[in-house]
Amino acid sequence: MAANVVGVDIGTRSVRAVEVKDAAKPRPTLVRYHEVALPPGAVQRGEVVEPHTVSTAVKRLWSEGKFSSKKVVLGMGNQRVLTRDFSVQRMSRERIRESLPYIVQDQLPFPVADALLDFYPVSEALTEHGPSINGLLIAAIRESVVGNVRAVEHGGLTANGVDLVPFALARLLAGSEQGSGTVGIVDIGATATTVVIATNGVPQFVRIIAAGGDDLTETLSQRLEMSLDRAEEVKRLMGLRTHVTDPNDEEAMVVINETANELLTSIRNTVGYFSSARPDAPLERIAVTGGGAHLSGLPEALGELTRLPVVHADPYLSVGLARGLNPDQLRASQSAIAVALGLALGSAA
Repeated sequence: MAANVVGVDIGTRSVRAVEVKDAAKPRPTLVRYHEVALPPGAVQRGEVVEPHTVSTAVKRLWSEGKFSSKKVVLGMGNQRVLTRDFSVQRMSRERIRESLPYIVQDQLPFPVADALLDFYPVSEALTEHGPSINGLLIAAIRESVVGNVRAVEHGGLTANGVDLVPFALARLLAGSEQGSGTVGIVDIGATATTVVIATNGVPQFVRIIAAGGDDLTETLSQRLEMSLDRAEEVKRLMGLRTHVTDPNDEEAMVVINETANELLTSIRNTVGYFSSARPDAPLERIAVTGGGAHLSGLPEALGELTRLPVVHADPYLSVGLARGLNPDQLRASQSAIAVALGLALGSAA
């Protein structure tokens, strides 16, 4: 295994890469991080729709970022990735993977032939039918995954692996104090929100909610008849609040609160479902990340809804920083860096 590993995260607005040294060691070292902006429409809902544009951005990312390897781990985690609780008869993981197409063919909302399947074991149990393994079934639309892989390969890279974004997030937090016990990790992206619940770093539950920060911006733009850029500015300036001093801001406050509360309620319901299904693993706290998590007042509102402590996830607690990196710049990019960093750490998993 190479000493340095690079994780690549293709987002809606940018493509990001993180290089990590000694990923298998207890405290790996973050060596390089760089990000290149993408034009609107190049990536939609986690899928590459303009391959040439993304490939060009990847080439620029490597030219500017000076990464030492072109072998990368790519993340996948959009609405076309299905995860659900699943149990199978105890057998080797290789045999489980081989049998999945036959076991799940009647349980997917799309043909098995169009899917990439995997199984993530969580625990073992003894049932009336014998020993079984409980875990998470992962099913992704093949076309969606292949499209993203081709985009980075046309940019000159080699995809050594594709990893699920929720697993990358859980892995990143596993070695830190915010990851001990049972913790909910909520990543609020531009078009999707990922919720992964892990116990001592081991994912127990994953849901991807088809809503994110852009939904709030678009609703604000439509209802107040302003440009998307202006709506984004208003959203960031106002955040979530219960009163305004200027009556002209009243309507914007109402729209922001209504739209944000829809997402927060979906997160609360997701957390509530896990708590009801797994009373043996009570959720202790929630760590939020992603660009949408920086909306002023959002962590506090989520805490009130769930009645749980809510903190901003810190991706740097479990890694060291190489000399020459700017800590202030990294701190400003901590929400953007989390997925790519977790993907890079996956080489040691």
